[in-house]
Amino acid sequence: MSEDEENREMIEIFVMGKRYKVPKGLTIMTALEYAGYKYVRGCGCRGGFCGACATIYRTEDEYKFKMDLACQTAVQDGMFLVQLPFVPAVREDFDIEEVDPKENDNVMLDYYSEIARCVSCNTCTKACPQDIEAMDYVQAALRGDVERCADLSFDCIQCGLCSIRCPADIKHYHLAQLARRITGRYIHEHSDELEKRVQEIKNGEYDDKMKEMVEMEMEELKKLYEERDIREEG
Repeated sequence: MSEDEENREMIEIFVMGKRYKVPKGLTIMTALEYAGYKYVRGCGCRGGFCGACATIYRTEDEYKFKMDLACQTAVQDGMFLVQLPFVPAVREDFDIEEVDPKENDNVMLDYYSEIARCVSCNTCTKACPQDIEAMDYVQAALRGDVERCADLSFDCIQCGLCSIRCPADIKHYHLAQLARRITGRYIHEHSDELEKRVQEIKNGEYDDKMKEMVEMEMEELKKLYEERDIREEG
């Protein structure tokens, strides 16, 4: 036993059926690395924002599978892990200039007709690591309420765990992305400031600042974020 293991409380986990001992308190992601796994896929931001580290696990005292993000969830003694670096789901192609909800009130149903198969089992909501009301935004899309669908799904990080559990094979996160794009293009008011900022970015006016931030230490970045100026609406 190493000195590190002697000084830390160790727990037992199983990865793809193989037994490992790892320090208690690690996230699933860091525990896998401690066990010797190298991330080639299935690891992105490490902060719960990119959805790349979708994980299925079962704890020793429960028969049900659970789903979460490996960067957010702490390992438990007796945990059985399977990581899912890719979630297959077909994303329908669309032209943003041809999806005006004012001209077609069933635009969401036209592109994702499987939402009509929703049985309101709420399994998608239970699987969501962001606690998003996934079933509710699917129902909003089914009613043609694009803006409501976009609003309810705003925090979606595209991890795909909702679709894995869905018995109707609904592609929730692709549906949500379409709703948000339609809302931004056709429903929200045009923003001159946003258009100006996009042009500034294209012109490279923030390149030096971005390079400076990339080279910052984490604590310095946190301080910069906490002290940022926030313009209040109204």
